[in-house]
Amino acid sequence: MTDRWNAQSLARQFFVAGGAVALLAVALVGAFVTDLIEATVTRNSAATTALYVDSIIAPILPDLKTASALDETVERALDETLSQGALGQRLISFRLWRKDGTILYSNDKTLMGRRFEPTGDLQRAFSGEIVAHFEHADDEESVTERATGKRLLEIYNPVLQPWSGEIVAVLEFYEVSDAFEDDIRAARLATWAAVILVTLLFFSVLSLIVFRGNRTIERQRLALADRISELSSLLTQNKALSTRVQRASQRTAALNENFLRRVGADLHDGPAQLVAFAGLRIDSEVLLDPAVSRERREQEITAIKDSLDEAMREIRSICTGLVLPDIEALGVEEVVARAVRAYRQRTGAHVALVQDTTGDLPALPTAARICIYRFVQETLNNGYRHARAEGQSVRLTVAGQTLTVETADTGPGFDVISVQPKSLGLAGLRERIESLGGQFNINATSEGTSVTMRLGLEEGEQA
Repeated sequence: MTDRWNAQSLARQFFVAGGAVALLAVALVGAFVTDLIEATVTRNSAATTALYVDSIIAPILPDLKTASALDETVERALDETLSQGALGQRLISFRLWRKDGTILYSNDKTLMGRRFEPTGDLQRAFSGEIVAHFEHADDEESVTERATGKRLLEIYNPVLQPWSGEIVAVLEFYEVSDAFEDDIRAARLATWAAVILVTLLFFSVLSLIVFRGNRTIERQRLALADRISELSSLLTQNKALSTRVQRASQRTAALNENFLRRVGADLHDGPAQLVAFAGLRIDSEVLLDPAVSRERREQEITAIKDSLDEAMREIRSICTGLVLPDIEALGVEEVVARAVRAYRQRTGAHVALVQDTTGDLPALPTAARICIYRFVQETLNNGYRHARAEGQSVRLTVAGQTLTVETADTGPGFDVISVQPKSLGLAGLRERIESLGGQFNINATSEGTSVTMRLGLEEGEQA
């Protein structure tokens, strides 16, 4: 139950809880105010009626401090007064009480002279308080009043001795008040309507404020959830990139070692062999024996020179692959064109260059330009060695925020799965491209081979 409640929105919780509190407040305040109004109106009406009755009845009464009963003259005067005029129309019953609970006079003659246990209201009246109730009569002596079945205005009015102010008796009378009951009912309805209206207005204003605040909180919560989701995604990507970088660093270390071994092998198997051959020929008998003809010596010297020249050409070829031209100030198009031009000059092979770019490309950092240059250089060299430079082409395209460089040839192709893991150049290219956040792909068929690199321009700018 608690979980279901907590799952509700703050606005819904306020509406439910606030509505319950508002209903309870309406009930309590309405009941209190209506009871207070009824009590006040009853007391004021009773005071008015008591003053009126006292002004008429008091002059008729004898000195009740010394009289223990009323004589016939007083009784007859009271009968005439209470049965005629305004009092006869308003009062349904009338009693005159002595302090010990004896009824000195009543319009119900059967009650005169009888003694009843004084009620709390009667005792309060003898203490000097005007007591009034608007309810159904329930006293022991109120048989006639109960028979009416109506709510009556019951009033206890103290009778004071004129010269001493001492309370010598209490007048009790019941007034028929149909109009009074209608007024009480109208006052109750008006009070309840006012309380409900004010509470509803107050609750509506608060609800409006809470609902607006809840919408703001909900929007901020959704934005925060989206931000957290985005940050979680970025964190996952960062972890993946960190793993890739770590793996790339390990592979790069291994590739560098393999690359150094290949350079050493190239130097050992190429220029070193030629230089060693030239060194052996220098110590040959042809150059040391004076008996050897001049022509024979010149031939030997020419062979040694050719061997040394070949060694220098191979050294230059190896250095050309190791040392990059100055590309720091070049754009992407010029970097690709420079790599193609250097390949043409070195091999004499024909390469078709297509550059499909629109607008000004952003200035990529040096790492991205080196990556593009090495990609074109290595893939063209692979095509020259393995496809005999047949139908070679280079295409540079930019679509949206993605830069694509593709080299292709029409050679016999090869098995990508069996060759790629063992290829130092291709593995190095893959690691170099992926370390910049790019993609590397090889597609080889019997009709030719295409190698593609894709690099996001935003990723390239951040590289």
